Amino acid sequence: MMMAHKIMEINVTIDGKLEECPSAGWLRNVVEQVLLTQGVGADAELGLMITGQEKVRELNRRYRGVDKATDVLAFYMKSAEGETSPFVAPPDGMLHLGEVVISHPQAVAQAKEHHHPVAKELAILIIHGVLHLLGHDHGKVAQKREMAAKERSILNQIVLEQERKQ
Repeated sequence: MMMAHKIMEINVTIDGKLEECPSAGWLRNVVEQVLLTQGVGADAELGLMITGQEKVRELNRRYRGVDKATDVLAFYMKSAEGETSPFVAPPDGMLHLGEVVISHPQAVAQAKEHHHPVAKELAILIIHGVLHLLGHDHGKVAQKREMAAKERSILNQIVLEQERKQ
């Protein structure tokens, strides 16, 4: 009897025609690398959406009560305290982490501000969003420092992995 080999299920949606947006495959690879650096196994599933400012603002207003655009939103399937969300998880053995939504225009603006490529800024935002899905937060000063250090470490690991592949 053959065992079914589970693979990470990373659903990428690029909402509209966005200039300087890497391919869905590139984005999926970044998410996968983040999950691997954090010890998440192949039985994980999450969604990533790259969209416009208006959509992010609408989601931020609807789900967080904040009527302004932001760079990244994370919608967890489980909270950091282990409470389940109002969504029902299917009994398929997968670790359903949730959704990360990134504002492409905000990523472009932040990339210009930090003098680096848009792809790097998107990677930074993906890392940030995925860490939130894995239960990390930055509400307190110590948490913010810890999360920022983890983000830098993961970004460095991903860059090294990309260089090895080239």
